Amino acid sequence: MPRYLSEEEVLLIHSRVVDETGGLQGVRDRHAIASVVGQPRQAVFGKELYPTLFLKAAVYARNIIALHPFLDGNKRTGITVASVFLEESGYRIEAHEGEFYSLALHIAEDKWEYEKIAVWFETHAIKPQTAKKRPVKKAVKRSAKKR
Repeated sequence: MPRYLSEEEVLLIHSRVVDETGGLQGVRDRHAIASVVGQPRQAVFGKELYPTLFLKAAVYARNIIALHPFLDGNKRTGITVASVFLEESGYRIEAHEGEFYSLALHIAEDKWEYEKIAVWFETHAIKPQTAKKRPVKKAVKRSAKKR
C-alpha cells in the first residue's frame, strides 16, 4: 500500500523547491492542494481509479501543474511531488539534464494525459535493491537538487 503525501508535505515540498531554485512563495488556491492530495487515492465501487504507483505519481504531477495551486513554481513542485511520492514507494527517478523540465512542459503545454506521464515515470524509475525509507524532508532535498 502506497504512502500518500499529505497537504502539509506538499506545502513543505513547494517551500523547499522555491527556496532552492528561486521564485515566489505562497499558496494561490488551498482547495486545489486538497484536491491534489485526495485524487491519487480515489476509488469507485472499491476499485482504484489509479491502480499503479506510476499513475498515482502522474496524478500528483499533472494536477499540480494544471491546477496551479501555488503563486510560482507549480511545474517544479509537481514534478518534485511525484518524484518524492515514488521515492517513498521505493523508486528513484533517473533523468538526464533537461528531462524533468521537458516533462513539465509536455504536461503544461501539450496536455499529456495521466497514462503518458505514468509511462515516462515508469521508464525513468529505478528500484534499488534495498530501498530505504527516508523522511519526506530528506527526499525533498535530494529531489529538488536534481531539478
